[in-house]
Amino acid sequence: MKVLIVDDHALIRDALHAVLKQLKREAVIFEASNSRQAMQIVEEHPDISLTLLDINLPDRDGFSVLRELRDRYPTVAIIILSSSDDQDTVKRAFKLGALGFIPKTTEREVMLNAIKLVFSGGIYIPSEILEETTSPQLTNKPAVHDSLKGLGLTDRQIEVLGLLMKGKSNKSIANTLNMAVPTVKNHITVVLKALNVTSRTEAVIKVGKLGWELPPKSES
Repeated sequence: MKVLIVDDHALIRDALHAVLKQLKREAVIFEASNSRQAMQIVEEHPDISLTLLDINLPDRDGFSVLRELRDRYPTVAIIILSSSDDQDTVKRAFKLGALGFIPKTTEREVMLNAIKLVFSGGIYIPSEILEETTSPQLTNKPAVHDSLKGLGLTDRQIEVLGLLMKGKSNKSIANTLNMAVPTVKNHITVVLKALNVTSRTEAVIKVGKLGWELPPKSES
């Protein structure tokens, strides 16, 4: 497995390198201090599986780098690193195709779990961001359940959505609900259509706004 760390601070790169090695000892890790180096490395190694991308780079806006990576290398999972964790920044990152958002103030253990989650095919959104999107008027879970039923979702599809809220991967959802992975994919397609969104991340954020009770943090 190949991983790319893009950050202009050597100390942060060193810290992330250590976290990644703890998670995947066999990982081949590349480092870049700016976007030019990053794009050169990805061109030379298009089989990179994961990129940890600082949103504030010295030579280019990190969002434009994210957009280019998504367009040119759609199979590469990208986690955004940022000193800012405001909702607009987070939403923009996910809209452009990020699969995770890690504030640089995140504790090492939480960062490790976040990277592990994305490695396994899930999506990591900081719990405090989801909490900020939750409307105080809509914290009644049964009421939200009824509104989701009103969109035409079955109880099973709502269960799938609940596991999406935990950042679970398709395989993990299939194991939890004792169903085949293709069936999970079909349910997710229906859920996205019902919520009028185009990605799992948008679904999580939208349901968070509806006031879904936040699930416990995933242990995976």
